[in-house]
Amino acid sequence: MKLTTQKGMVIWMLGLSGAGKSTLSDLLETQFQTENIFSIQLDGDQLRKGLNKNLGFSMEDRAENIRRAAETAGIMAAKGIVVICSFITPLNVHREIAREILGELYFEVFIDCPLTVCQERDVKGLYKLAGNNTLKNFTGISSAFEKPENPDLVLLTESQTPQQCCDHLYAAVSSRITQLQFS
Repeated sequence: MKLTTQKGMVIWMLGLSGAGKSTLSDLLETQFQTENIFSIQLDGDQLRKGLNKNLGFSMEDRAENIRRAAETAGIMAAKGIVVICSFITPLNVHREIAREILGELYFEVFIDCPLTVCQERDVKGLYKLAGNNTLKNFTGISSAFEKPENPDLVLLTESQTPQQCCDHLYAAVSSRITQLQFS
């Protein structure tokens, strides 16, 4: 049984730590609430504290982290929920896992921000730890990040405000939700 009459989808926001994924996720969820769109956030940090706490940061564990997140998001989207995902998702092969699981429900958003700006923001202090070799396998420093090959949307958080980015994101997602309603 569906929870709502709306069509679900998965907005998969990816990018480096500090790029603005969580900020945009919060803003988008607030906008959805204003528009009475039923949504939920899945954040990489939250899932690693619970569902995925047994996973490390090897490439195999990163792939499993994304697989579990995509499976969870897919279950919710099938019930009519718009799921806002915030995961670094460092490699194209990881994105392909999510895309394969979610199919037409998957909407990929690259939160594009230069590494130097992410390092300046460093709200969690992770870049400093990675730079001191205290934190191993950190994406962008000691572990690879591949720019996505063909995202549905690219948001430039260095040159646009969070609200401007959210406005672009909301417009693109609203169009996609409308397409799904009539498919």
